[in-house]
Amino acid sequence: MNFKKMYLKSVTIFSLIVLVSCSTNDSNDMGNWVESSTFDGYSRANSAAFVVDDKGYIVAGYDGDDYMFDLWEYDRDGDYWVQKADFPGVPRTAAVGFALNGKGYFGTGYDGDNELKDFWSYDPITNTWAQKADFGGTARTGAIGFAVSGKGYIGTGYDGSELKDFWQYNDASNEWIQLYGFGGNKRKDAAVFVINDKAYIGTGIQNGAYQNDFYEFDGNSETWIRLKDLDDEDEDYVILLANGVGFSLNGLGYIATGDASGVSNNTWEYNPLTDTWDDRPDFEGTPRQDAVAFSFSDRAFVLMGRSGGYYFDDNWEYRPDEENDEDD
Repeated sequence: MNFKKMYLKSVTIFSLIVLVSCSTNDSNDMGNWVESSTFDGYSRANSAAFVVDDKGYIVAGYDGDDYMFDLWEYDRDGDYWVQKADFPGVPRTAAVGFALNGKGYFGTGYDGDNELKDFWSYDPITNTWAQKADFGGTARTGAIGFAVSGKGYIGTGYDGSELKDFWQYNDASNEWIQLYGFGGNKRKDAAVFVINDKAYIGTGIQNGAYQNDFYEFDGNSETWIRLKDLDDEDEDYVILLANGVGFSLNGLGYIATGDASGVSNNTWEYNPLTDTWDDRPDFEGTPRQDAVAFSFSDRAFVLMGRSGGYYFDDNWEYRPDEENDEDD
């Protein structure tokens, strides 16, 4: 091979490397965080959240001094907050919330002395609360809750030790039934997101160890499938944390922020079609744990939380189809 051919071949290889590198970087740069209207109530962490129609709701939490009981509604189109009817039960933190058939549901948690198992519904139309049948499992804190296929679910958490049980709530009969088949590890402070009537559950901590197993729950068949571990040796990612927040948008799942031997601002994107994760631009607020999220059909927000003894009231929208811009 003469010098000219060698030179042209080297230039071609170098160009391909540059193109691949630029393509990868462009992909990783997609995803932008934009600050929205600051929460009108007290800064806090470990609240519960749910979304009904086009409104997001935040209830309870802890502000560093007091356990909270107030309820706030976020209008995502107008980007403003309205205080609604106070939660009438015991003020608390680390409870769960989910939306089911046009109502919000809220329960479990910790009141500063005891774990709790009471369970309530909120009707946005009448702006009223109603107490429901107590949660079917033990009183607990740090659980996860979600709704799929017309039923609500609460599972995992801490009642003096970490847990792995899951319970199904039927709002028509106001009854709890224990589910079986979850083969995952015990844990508290896990994350969950829902895509197409399937819940995806992972992260959390047990006995000081971050959990790496990741599961899909199909609400139609009520079956569990173990997916790739969150530190799969064949993949280029490690997602080991607790107290992070899960949300979904446009058929993809996300886990953001959390505690990974220190507060985090990482954002990870999950594709259920390939069972793979990609890192996305970091959450642009201060690194934190114990945040909450709103997942609307076409928009998503991560808000509040804490870093050590500092509590936040900021609210950030995630826009996956925009290029990252830290100055907007």
